[in-house]
Amino acid sequence: MGAWAVWNRMSTSRAVRDGAPSWSPDSRRIVFYSERGGPADIWVMDATGENARQLTSTPADEGAPVFSPDGKQIAFDTDRDGNFEIYVMDQNGGQPRRLTNHPGRDLAPAWSRDGKRIAFMSDRDAQPYFDIYVMNADGSGVERVTTKDSNWFPQFSPDGRKLAFHVWRDVHVLDLATRALQKLTHDPANGMYPTWSRDGQRLAFMSWRNGRTEIFTMNEDGSNQQPIVTMPRGGAIDPRWSPDGTRIAFVNVPEETAHDEQNPEHHRIIYVVEIASGKLTMLSR
Repeated sequence: MGAWAVWNRMSTSRAVRDGAPSWSPDSRRIVFYSERGGPADIWVMDATGENARQLTSTPADEGAPVFSPDGKQIAFDTDRDGNFEIYVMDQNGGQPRRLTNHPGRDLAPAWSRDGKRIAFMSDRDAQPYFDIYVMNADGSGVERVTTKDSNWFPQFSPDGRKLAFHVWRDVHVLDLATRALQKLTHDPANGMYPTWSRDGQRLAFMSWRNGRTEIFTMNEDGSNQQPIVTMPRGGAIDPRWSPDGTRIAFVNVPEETAHDEQNPEHHRIIYVVEIASGKLTMLSR
């Protein structure tokens, strides 16, 4: 998996680093995790980068936050119980509730647009590899939907019929009705961390096919793969398309490729790119 594997944020680093940005349904706020003086906690800020405030404060690592489609809840993963589980809390950080309860690592929740289901990745049945699971929004009805290779960071399509995720180092799309799996990128022209456009016609993803880590977009069938973000310095990882379709949030890291050695003293900065103009705005402050 290289340097961008999920356990890289499970460190003892005390550097200030932000990651895993995810939009509110109205595209006005971004929830993210931040290591600001300790283990990762969940924060939220305006989409301009202003008014950042902390939602969780525990000695645990908390990450992969995502708003529910109605904006009233935030799902996230945390090891506050000794191993990583999926939790949900109110949008202001109150009333955290555990949804999964398993000795395996449950990570990276993603809501369906109707708010009825949550997808996540877990190694509960395939350690050390990960599979994708889907459950009801209250944690019931957990169903394993992949059983081969290692599958990472699922995202529901807008119509709820498909899941995009990466298998090893390539983007795949799974039809939930037929279980047909379509491979959209082909390593070394790889793709990881896919995210859907609001209309479901395109996907954004990260790739290091050109020697450094960049953000690309492509059509839903894998055609027309084009770079959209190449940072002047460092790499661009973990894209998330805004619900209004106009912007993509991502993280700028000092490492240019997935194989570069990470320095826990370096910052990780959340940016937004405007798709129409290519304008970059730094949000982390």
